[in-house]
Amino acid sequence: MRNKRITLAPVTERRRGLIFGFGAYGIWGLFPLYWPLLEPAGAGEILASRMVWSLVSVIVVLAAMRHGGWLKPLLRSPRKLLLLLGASACITVNWGVYIWAVNAGHVIDAALGYFLNPLVTVLFGVLILHERLRRAQWLAVGIGAMAVVELALGAGHLPWIALVLACSFGTYGLLKKLAAVPALESMAIESGYQFLPALGFLIYLQVSGTAAYGHAAWHVTFLLTLAGAVTLIPLLLFAGATNRLPLSTIGLLQFLTPVLQLLCGVLVNHETAPGAEWIGFGIVWVALAVLTADGLRQARATRAAGARTAEALAVAQASGAGSTPSSTSSASLLPKPSA
Repeated sequence: MRNKRITLAPVTERRRGLIFGFGAYGIWGLFPLYWPLLEPAGAGEILASRMVWSLVSVIVVLAAMRHGGWLKPLLRSPRKLLLLLGASACITVNWGVYIWAVNAGHVIDAALGYFLNPLVTVLFGVLILHERLRRAQWLAVGIGAMAVVELALGAGHLPWIALVLACSFGTYGLLKKLAAVPALESMAIESGYQFLPALGFLIYLQVSGTAAYGHAAWHVTFLLTLAGAVTLIPLLLFAGATNRLPLSTIGLLQFLTPVLQLLCGVLVNHETAPGAEWIGFGIVWVALAVLTADGLRQARATRAAGARTAEALAVAQASGAGSTPSSTSSASLLPKPSA
């Protein structure tokens, strides 16, 4: 019975991780349905409200967790604070362009940006972190570049909405990786940077009589207030998923967001796209298929190598235990190697 519990526990955790992952990426994918509900609030007011209430939400969660010792060590690290300042600026650009694009009827263009994001992330790894790419990854990046060229030629201009969203979010992820600050604490600092400018803008709208908050229908005010929780909840679900699932599974789940965004644009907003744009989407999907297949292959190879290493260690320990009687008791005092 004890062995049965040990066997079932990892399965239960993986199931929870999948639920958290689908929840996080599902909420992000359905954002195009949320922002139009806030009209007549403009994109600027929605963005500022999201910033202000995000800080309030994360402070409430940190207080509920009684997690207050994280701030002082972070304040003693100017490098991390500077990196998070850059991350705050990048996510501000990302949120602002995304909210404007959705409310202006460019949901399909926004979805393309999040399809391009994995390719941008890989490219940043090469250019900035000096990572070495495998041939399949180079192929995927090259195919993605072809898609951008095709979209630019077909539309007569660069797909700037998609590029701004992909590059701003890619840079945001890079800066967060370099800062290496946990999700909640990082969000608190980022929202702290955003808070005063956002609050000042909201006060200006109230004084000038152009604010929707408190003056439009009650549900608009309620949903503007809820914007902070709507921002925080998927972040917490994402953290829960990454703690329970392999990175390869997270990589596959991330495609749920742009797929849902694309469906929202086509089926709900009834947006249309020229044939050249769909060709561009098709090329991007080929690049993502190459990238995903390579990631899965690498994940299998890593697991196999880990299993071989663990087996070799187990054999070595067994051999050592059999050779000297006293080694059994001394080995039991050491931490067991983890696969």
